Parts: sequence; C-alpha cells; structure tokens
Amino acid sequence: MNDNMLDIELLRNRAALYRMLATLYFKPLSSEQIEALASSDLSSLAAEENSPFAEAYADLGGALRLRHTGTKEQLAADYTGAFYGIRTHKGRTAQPFESLFRTGGKAELMGEARSEVYQELKRQKLKVPDGIDLPEDHLSFIFEYLGLLCDQAATLLQSGNHAEGEAILETQRDFFMAHVDSWINSFIAQGRLMVETRFYRGVLKLTEAFVAEEKELLENGGER
Repeated sequence: MNDNMLDIELLRNRAALYRMLATLYFKPLSSEQIEALASSDLSSLAAEENSPFAEAYADLGGALRLRHTGTKEQLAADYTGAFYGIRTHKGRTAQPFESLFRTGGKAELMGEARSEVYQELKRQKLKVPDGIDLPEDHLSFIFEYLGLLCDQAATLLQSGNHAEGEAILETQRDFFMAHVDSWINSFIAQGRLMVETRFYRGVLKLTEAFVAEEKELLENGGER
C-alpha cells in the first residue's frame, strides 16, 4: 500500500469531504448550513491552480454570494425537484439511490444494492438512525460510511496499528468500487438533467471530481 494511502492528514481531509457530500445529498440545506458553507474559504479553493475541484467550488461560492436573497428557498426547491424525484427525464429520476442506477436496466428502488449496503453496515454494527425513512443505499449514507472508514483508518495508523489500518482501507476500497464506482457516473449524468441552480451543478461537479480522484487513489493505493 503506497504512502499516499497511509497519509493521516490526507485521510482526515478525505473523511471531511465525504461528510460534506453526505450532508449536501441528505436533505435541503438549513439556513445555518448555508451560512456555514458560505463562510468557508470557497473562493480560495476555487482559485487553486490546476485543482480538479476549482470549478465546483467556484459554482458553490458564486451561488451563495447572494444567499440573503431567497437562496435557501431556491436551493430547497431545486433539491426537492431533482433529488426527491419530482422532476423526470424520459421517465427516470435523479434520486440518489444506488438501486436506481447500478443495474443499468430497469430502475428498481429498494433493490439488491440496498440489501448489500444494509448487510455491510450491520457487519460494522451501524444502521440508519431511527426515524429516517430512507433506504441504506442512499448516496448520503454511502458517503458517510466511507468517511467513517477514513477516520477509523487514520486513528489506527496514528496509533501505530498499521495492520488494522490497512485492513480498514482494503474494506473501504472494496466498498467504494462496489457501491460508488458502479453507478455514480450514471447518477451524475442524470442529475445534470434535473438540477436547475448553479449550486447543485457545483455539487455534482464536486462529486464527479472527488470520486475520480478517490478511484485513482484507491486503485493505486492498493498496489503492494
């Protein structure tokens, strides 16, 4: 496993971005979440030369620049239309469920993918919190779990437990390939047909750039 995969700071940064994306896909943002995101250093991130994330951060920052002019309501309407399945294109929605995209055929909610993710979370003694009526293969839960694995690996490596840390990273790689790489590009393509605001176009760009970088890191990092 290469040094990049074992970089503790990089693992923490990856965990933070996974959690950010999990929040963005979970539900419409609150006023507090919008303010916190707008107060982060998006302009500096957008200005980073040759960064694959620059365009995405520019969209996020630009969309939030006038956040006191009805932005919360606009974003909520766009999120609901796109990711709750109200808008459709040729009979398909952009609801962020793995089951709807992984098969490549007929969309099937609560399909095999949901069962697989449920079993993985159960194996890790995790579950969707009570009161949340969403299946386990929702993209938010998948990203949240991958972020948790990054944090777990970082903690183990920091304590000198390299064997268990590397085992966690192997689990992460396998889960990512099975439950993100297998469908995320189809979801992003469908999402682009659904979203109407610059903000959520930026979210999709950020997702695409991060997932591409993750795939490269996980594939190369797994080499011994």
